[in-house]
Amino acid sequence: MTDTILLAGMRFEGIHGVSDDERLLPQLLEVDLEVGLDLAAAAASDDLADTLDYGDLVETCRRVVEDGTQRLLEAVAGAIADEVAQRPGVRAVTVRVRKPAVPIDVEMEFAQVELRRVAG
Repeated sequence: MTDTILLAGMRFEGIHGVSDDERLLPQLLEVDLEVGLDLAAAAASDDLADTLDYGDLVETCRRVVEDGTQRLLEAVAGAIADEVAQRPGVRAVTVRVRKPAVPIDVEMEFAQVELRRVAG
């Protein structure tokens, strides 16, 4: 059985984008992180040692977005997914990265990529 930790709608600013104009100033990116793992021990023990610390997961996302300078949303999501997938007990990771301000001449709510990694 795989249970899930979901951290949804995290907002960070970072220097990302393909064009020079996009890379002039930090832009808002939104991140959703789903981590699949067995949470039975944590549910029974009520002990943080039996799960993943949400704060550590948030800090991973924050560091990738705020300290990185990727060109593509795919690279941002991949960096988060690859790092989280290496944590003990993680079976799967899904990362969604949204960019609300897309520099394309069309009315659009956001652009989003979703990556899923199975730890192995």
